Amino acid sequence: MKLSDFKALTFDVYGTLLDWEGGMIDGLKTLTDRVDHELTRDEILEAHAYYESTTQRYTPSKKYHELLPVVYRRLAEEWGVEVTWEQCVAYGEHARHWKAFDDTVEALQYLKKHFKLVVLTNTDNTTFAGANTRLGVHFDGVYTAEDVGSYKPFDRNFDYMLEMLARQGIQKHEILHTAESMFHDHAPANKYGLANCWIYRRHDKEGFGATMNPGEMPTYNFRFNSMMDMAKAHQAELAG
Repeated sequence: MKLSDFKALTFDVYGTLLDWEGGMIDGLKTLTDRVDHELTRDEILEAHAYYESTTQRYTPSKKYHELLPVVYRRLAEEWGVEVTWEQCVAYGEHARHWKAFDDTVEALQYLKKHFKLVVLTNTDNTTFAGANTRLGVHFDGVYTAEDVGSYKPFDRNFDYMLEMLARQGIQKHEILHTAESMFHDHAPANKYGLANCWIYRRHDKEGFGATMNPGEMPTYNFRFNSMMDMAKAHQAELAG
């Protein structure tokens, strides 16, 4: 199997193309600075992962920028900090401004010359529109949790993506699903028989950070530590 075998790359955005863990840590600083005991970076991220995935499961139609304030409030309750709803809402708006990884834009601009680029994201349209201004390319398909009415790893998100891409003439065997999260993306990719590429942004860290532990580790067809590593591997194939 080669990267050049595929027609479309379908991407997770937050955690794969955008540094969502860095964005979370920065956005939560006004809260974590008030906690009466020291929290490690991973303790913050793992608590966020729990409340985010739980809220997505209980309220799957809630928009991401409306879901994050609930996560903020749950975290404040767990850590014993009093917050206002206005502070919670401000955190929800913060996600529009989370930064791209340093290698993302150049890699996407290269890959755009060779593949259709498609987004399957657990965000809403407004939040993604803000993020997209920092990604440097026009995507050939943008499928948000708001569009679908649920969040990955729910089946319907992948059903929706596959149906929309089939309408464009792209079949399942022509898709390479590209993501960091084993929980949100690679476990469902295995379930659906999608070829998958793990962008292992946490390769130098332990655990799963801001994503839930998937349990049994999913399998993957490719693994790279960055988007640029993926682009260079494709370039080497063509030079081959």
